[in-house]
Amino acid sequence: MTKAFTEVIKTGYGSYTSNDWTKLRKSKGLNKSCKVENVFVNKVPPLKYGCRNISRQSRDSMDSPQSTPIIIGFDVTSSMGFLAKELAVNSLNKTILSLYEQHPVSYPHILCSAIGDCKSDCSPLQVTQFEADIRIIKQLTDLYIEGGGGGNGGESYNLLWYFAARHTVTDCFEKRRKKGFLFTIGDDLCHEGLNVSEIDRVFGDKVPYSLSNTELLKEAEERYHVFHIHIETENSVDKKFFSVWQRLMPGKATTIRRNDTEYLPELITSIIGMTEGMKLKDILNSLETSSSVKIMEPLALITIQNKQNNTITF
Repeated sequence: MTKAFTEVIKTGYGSYTSNDWTKLRKSKGLNKSCKVENVFVNKVPPLKYGCRNISRQSRDSMDSPQSTPIIIGFDVTSSMGFLAKELAVNSLNKTILSLYEQHPVSYPHILCSAIGDCKSDCSPLQVTQFEADIRIIKQLTDLYIEGGGGGNGGESYNLLWYFAARHTVTDCFEKRRKKGFLFTIGDDLCHEGLNVSEIDRVFGDKVPYSLSNTELLKEAEERYHVFHIHIETENSVDKKFFSVWQRLMPGKATTIRRNDTEYLPELITSIIGMTEGMKLKDILNSLETSSSVKIMEPLALITIQNKQNNTITF
């Protein structure tokens, strides 16, 4: 947990304040004791958050002259309802405030994504807009939590890599050739690639051939620093699953225990800071001791390539 933050933050076409969060939390009854279905009330996926034939844009503005796109995608299949709730009632607000406290990047624009299973779900990918104010969390709670997943050996985290690569436009990259950030969070494996029919059904794109996860990651990594956070559920397959993620994304995959997901904001912000060249000791010194202890082990699994092309392993 970081120090208290009350300053008004003006970015994009709006502002994010702790007062806005307090009002939203009270109006929606967002607290740790509420149920997932009381946070995410939509019973069908809103059309405006679908992915067919759309793109999302992160543009600079007078209030946000050097915007940085940050995409946070989370698993919403049956085992992961708690994760969506944690983000809504706690972690997303903390992440936003941590980004402004630590200032690892300039003017963050945040897009949230609900990830399911394109082999079995009706709505395998939903995406909000890139936003800079309280709409970040308002739109998050508008998403449909399908709670599906097919028990078929994985979920479709790779849909978000495809979307980021081919359906987002950012001034950060177009104007400054600077990468944004993309995080996927969940407890399962990723299906091995996307076939032509899956891409057509989810995105409305006609592609000539199927894409492997290696190809999808390579495309996404042209515009984003891509990371995955595996949620450890104390299941016997946790180590097996994570070893697969490590082979797919060496140095870019890490883990956090299910009981420690309240520390996701510190972990995400620290990874962004490390990528941008901040010193680990400075990052950890800015956090409360309890937070530093919880994220030390996950950070040790991340390898960052700094601007001098020296590999730094923590």
